[in-house]
Amino acid sequence: MRKPITFSNQQNDALFVLIKSLSKSEKRQFNLYVGRLGGNVDAKFFALFKLLEKQKSYNEKAIINSGVVSKQQLSNLKAHLYKQILTSLRMNPAHKNIRIQIREQLDFATVLYQKGLYKQSLKLLDKAKNMAVENEEKNVAYEIVELEKVIESQYITRSIDTRSDELTVQAKELSMQNVIASKLSNLSLQLYGTLLKNGYVKNDEELQRVNTYFYSKLPEYTYEELGFREKLWLYKAHLWHSFLTQDFLQSYKYANKWVDLFKNDTKNISLHPVFYLKGKNYLLESLFFIKHYGKFQEELSAFEKEIEEKSIPQNSNTEILTFLYYYANKLHLHFLEGSFSEGEYLVAIINDKINSYKDRLDNHHIVVFYYKIACLYFGMGKNKECILYLNKIIKPKNIQVANDLQCFARVLSLIAHYECGLDYDLERQFKDTYRFLLKMENLQEVQKEFISSIKALGDVYPHQIKKELKKVHSRLKVYENHPYEKRAFLYLDILSWLESKIENKPVAQIIKEKFVSSQKC
Repeated sequence: MRKPITFSNQQNDALFVLIKSLSKSEKRQFNLYVGRLGGNVDAKFFALFKLLEKQKSYNEKAIINSGVVSKQQLSNLKAHLYKQILTSLRMNPAHKNIRIQIREQLDFATVLYQKGLYKQSLKLLDKAKNMAVENEEKNVAYEIVELEKVIESQYITRSIDTRSDELTVQAKELSMQNVIASKLSNLSLQLYGTLLKNGYVKNDEELQRVNTYFYSKLPEYTYEELGFREKLWLYKAHLWHSFLTQDFLQSYKYANKWVDLFKNDTKNISLHPVFYLKGKNYLLESLFFIKHYGKFQEELSAFEKEIEEKSIPQNSNTEILTFLYYYANKLHLHFLEGSFSEGEYLVAIINDKINSYKDRLDNHHIVVFYYKIACLYFGMGKNKECILYLNKIIKPKNIQVANDLQCFARVLSLIAHYECGLDYDLERQFKDTYRFLLKMENLQEVQKEFISSIKALGDVYPHQIKKELKKVHSRLKVYENHPYEKRAFLYLDILSWLESKIENKPVAQIIKEKFVSSQKC
C-alpha cells in the first residue's frame, strides 16, 4: 500500500518553490526574457536559477559551495532572482488575465499623465475604466476615476462642467458598491474563519452569538442595484452562515444561487474561475449533507464533463482546486452509495496528487483527505489502514487541524481499534480521547453517550453485547436530526456501524441497503 505523505517541520524556501512550480513553457519564457536583457545570460541571478532548477530539494550549502554566490550575497541575489521570475511571468500571455490587462493600461496612462500628455492619458483611462466596470473590477475602476478627476482638474475642456458631474456620480456609485462588497467579503471571511476554528454551532448560546454577529454586520443594500461581484459576496456570506448554523437546505439554496450567477453569464467562468470552482464545490458539499443523491450525481457528472472538456480555465491555482474539489466529491459519492470498495482506487491517485502539489497545498486540505480516506477504509472493513491514516491526523504535534476534525478522528480511531480487537491499547485511548474532547470543550451528547457506552461494553458478557448495542443505538438515534448534535453523523455514521454490529453485517452493506431504500422512496 502506498505510504501517506508525512508533514515536515522544515519551511520550504519561497524562491525554490516558485522555480519548481514553473512549467516548461514558463522556464523557456524566462530564458528568453533573460536573453533579451543582453549581458544578463551570464549574470549571477541566472546562474543561481539554473542551479536551483537542478536541485531536488533546497540545499543552501550546495549553493555556497558552487561558487556562484557568497553567503553574504545570497539573500540579495535570491530576492533579485525572485523579482525577475515574477516579471517574466507577468509578461507571459498565459498569465495575462483581465485584471493585469486593466492594471497595465492604468500604468501606461499614469506614465502619459506624468509626461503631461493629458489627452492621451484620459483616452487610455476611459478604455481601462470601461473594461474594469464591464468585468466587475470595481476597485480598480474607482482608482481610475480618481485619477481621471485629478487630470481633468488640470486639463481644461469645454465640457468640464458636465464631465465633473459625470465623474463625481461615477465615483460615488463605485465607492458605494465597493463598500458593500468589502463589508460582505469581510463578513464572509470572518464566518469562514469561525467555522474552521470552532466548527458548527453547538448550542443555543453559540447560535445566538453567530446570528447576532451575522445580522449586525450584514450591510443594507438594494438587491436590484447589486452587480455580479456584490451578489457573489452576498451569497457567500449567507452560505457560511448556513454552514455554521447547520441549515444545509439554506446552504444548498445559496450555493445554487452562487453557481447560477456564472451560468447566467458564462464569461464570468473565464474571468473568475476560482470563484466558480468554489461555488461548484459548495453546491456538491451541500447536496452531500442533505443526501440528495440524484442531484449530487447530476452536478458531479456535469463537473466531470467540464474538467474533461477543459471549459474551466487551467492554471496552477485552478489545477489544485480542481483536484481538491473533484476527488473530495468522488469520495462523497462512494460514501452516499455505500460503495466503499469501489472507491479504493482513488487512494493512490489522491496520494500521488498530494505528493505533486505538496509545496502548494496547506495542511488543512491534506488532513481532510486523510480523514476521508480513513472513512473509506473503515467502510471497507480495513480498520488497520483506517488507523494508519487517522494517526496522520492525531499524532503530529506541528499541524493545525480543525477541532471538529481532530475530535472525530479520535472517535473513529476508537471504533477502528475496537473492531481490530486491539484491546491492549483501548483503555488508554478511551482516557486520551475523553480528556482531549473535554479540553477542546467540544464534547457533544452524541460523543459522550457513545464513548461511555462503548467503554462499558468491556464489562458485558459476550451473549449480552447485541442487546447492549441496541440500547446504545436507541439512545443515539434521537440525536440524528437534532439541530446541534446532527453534525456528529456528518463526520461519522455511528448509527450504521451500530446497526452493522447488531445485524452482524458489514457496515458497507448497511449503508448500501439504506441507499437503495432511499432511492425507491
